[in-house]
Amino acid sequence: MATRRLLLLRHAKSSWDEPHLADHDRPLSGRGRRATSSLRGHLSKVDVLPELILCSSAVRTKETLDGIRRALPPGTKVEIERDLYAADVDDLLTRLQRVSENTASVMVIGHNPGLEDLALLLVGTGDAAATSAMEAKFPTAALAHLSVAGPWRELGPGMATLEQFWTPR
Repeated sequence: MATRRLLLLRHAKSSWDEPHLADHDRPLSGRGRRATSSLRGHLSKVDVLPELILCSSAVRTKETLDGIRRALPPGTKVEIERDLYAADVDDLLTRLQRVSENTASVMVIGHNPGLEDLALLLVGTGDAAATSAMEAKFPTAALAHLSVAGPWRELGPGMATLEQFWTPR
């Protein structure tokens, strides 16, 4: 079976300039927009880009997606899903297990702590320095590159290899 790729992207830094806004509706801050520019540059150098993007419906995740869109192949399938907002590790894992077996690469754009918990749950092997950095902190705009052997429906603890952990700093 071919190796599948999973990219876990925490949204870029959000703004707190409008304290009356609901959490779901907070946009990116200036720092967050700058981070998406760095992220777009990083993605332009990546060998495997996602065929499918699963993105939380929160404003900051959608703005993160908009910030990287130019680095993605035309026609990349995007699914904006309300259930990914505030999803925990079990919700995220269940959603990934429902990905079509015809899909070789997926990016999830989401939130902590669920996204970080998912990365830590899935990674069984990989680059030691990257794993150590990811375990220490999964900051905003961080991107974990994982490879997975086996079908999406069987994705589970320790089944992924951490290939790279990128942060905007």
